[in-house]
Amino acid sequence: MDIIKALKREEAKLEKTARNATKRLATLRATMKLFGGGGMTGGGKTPKRRVSAASRAKMAKAQKARWAKVRAAKAKKAA
Repeated sequence: MDIIKALKREEAKLEKTARNATKRLATLRATMKLFGGGGMTGGGKTPKRRVSAASRAKMAKAQKARWAKVRAAKAKKAA
């Protein structure tokens, strides 16, 4: 058996393993980025969404209206 051929086969195996590891690492980093983790590369947090006071008041008013409707239906059912 030729030692050079054996070394070249081993080199090819290691290169293939390195390529596969690089692909898996890229996939892992993409998944981490998707879920908000930065990993070793730093990444970044997604900024918090801010709602204006007017929008918050509008949402509160709509929620109170929904609850009032539920309570009215419950009272009507009980009576």
